[in-house]
Amino acid sequence: MLTLLHQLRTVKVVGIADRNPDAPGLRRARELHVPVFQESDNLLRVTSPDLVIDVTGDEAMETILRQRLPAGVGILSGPSSRLLYDLVKHEFALQAELLQTDKLAGIGSFAAGIAHDINNPLQLILGLAENLTEEQDLETVHLQARDIVEAVKRTTAICRDLTSYSRRASGRSEQVVSLNAKLDEALKIARYAVGLQDIEVRKSYWPEATAIGNPDEILHVFINLMTNAIQAMDHGGILTITTATCDDTTIVKISDTGHGIPPEMIGRIFEPFFTTKPPGKGTGLGLYNIKNVVHRMHGSINVESHLGQGTTFTIVFPQNKPEEDGRSS
Repeated sequence: MLTLLHQLRTVKVVGIADRNPDAPGLRRARELHVPVFQESDNLLRVTSPDLVIDVTGDEAMETILRQRLPAGVGILSGPSSRLLYDLVKHEFALQAELLQTDKLAGIGSFAAGIAHDINNPLQLILGLAENLTEEQDLETVHLQARDIVEAVKRTTAICRDLTSYSRRASGRSEQVVSLNAKLDEALKIARYAVGLQDIEVRKSYWPEATAIGNPDEILHVFINLMTNAIQAMDHGGILTITTATCDDTTIVKISDTGHGIPPEMIGRIFEPFFTTKPPGKGTGLGLYNIKNVVHRMHGSINVESHLGQGTTFTIVFPQNKPEEDGRSS
């Protein structure tokens, strides 16, 4: 429950108490930089919570807490605390399923690009293999065999990229992520969805651009934004990717010179199942999932668009977990 509550944008976990210093909850709290206490009295003396969640299972604990807490502080215990845990867990499970659904739907749009990229090395392998059946010069055989090996490696890399992206989320916990590396990886995968032949890619990276988050989810955010940007440039254009740092935040901008988003739709693009794409071309979950991932990282996402000129998505990631305003527990 601690991990789930910590990820909610509107909740600030102000502390946790457990008499067992080796309790799993205390270990996780230290990882998340949440203050830990061995006695609830010590926790209540240094914090002013809006809500206390009692998971001890001790029926007398609620009475003790009500005696020590100021009026107006909510208490959840027993079945109520279990219900809260189940509801929060269900919300995150649902978001994970929506994210996976969007990823798998996107794989369908990669099919043409994958076929093209795999067909080229396969044709090269076929031609070289046919030559080898009649080649007598040993040095030439060695050269062509090396070309075959390289072509197979390229094909394997394509399959590995797409398999890695489409698999179910790895469950990796939050860690420091190099955003520049993830942007490059996303660009490599996004090109399978739509060709880059008529699109110029411009990159301007700040060397120390990092954020704390799940690397798989960050990769999905970048792939989705880049795919949308490329698809918006039907007749070629410029894809600009930049990273910068400012006041303990990292800023990522992904811009295109495409057709832009109509002003009346700007306010709806992050709604679930809303899409401007033709039927069968989009799930309407992409930007909704992106918003949820960014908000779980305590970041923000904004869009600026002008018809006929293009669109820029700006994501601001905190480099460290910030103190959040909102409800506390």
